[in-house]
Amino acid sequence: MTDAARAERLGAVTEAKRTLILEAALRVFARDGLRGAGIRAIAKEAGYAPGAIYAYFPSKEHIYAAALRESLTRLRAATEAAASGIDDPAPRYVAAGLAFFDFYDENPRELDLGFYLFAGGIAPRGLSDDETNRELNDALLATLQPMCDAASGLFGPDEATRLTAEAFAHAAGLLLLRHTRRLQLFRLEARPLMERYLGDQLSHAR
Repeated sequence: MTDAARAERLGAVTEAKRTLILEAALRVFARDGLRGAGIRAIAKEAGYAPGAIYAYFPSKEHIYAAALRESLTRLRAATEAAASGIDDPAPRYVAAGLAFFDFYDENPRELDLGFYLFAGGIAPRGLSDDETNRELNDALLATLQPMCDAASGLFGPDEATRLTAEAFAHAAGLLLLRHTRRLQLFRLEARPLMERYLGDQLSHAR
């Protein structure tokens, strides 16, 4: 086996172990919350000794940040793909907004992760490392950039930022109501409400 082949194999094994740890950590975060989770519990869930975890992540916060970073990368890919190839900015805005909504609607655990709900309920949350917080916030904004770019083509950058922020807030509210089943009180479906809201935004802004 050549050195290049060995390095490639080692890289694949390392990535597989890292993924296994992240998946185990998400299960522990969902069960125990970020505060209640510990490296020992994550290691047990992953089938490793606690010391082995530190070869990949120095702390549980680093594990959480890595999981959130990967989630946001997938979300960004979804919103960019939805907007790709649509020339008209109005339907491009709606498509990107629905892609954002659909990602979290189809992956509720990602919603908990993205809003730090694993940290113990609804409250202002973040990680202790300011640089990591800034990086993750920038990554979240990047998932919304296809919406903002589309709206900019219609209304300019300031109005586009406002519309995108409002759509983000509306999506978060609908997702919360949907996944706590409170929306059933009104016998309404969340996705059509989101689609209608995005269309109304554009109509009213005009």
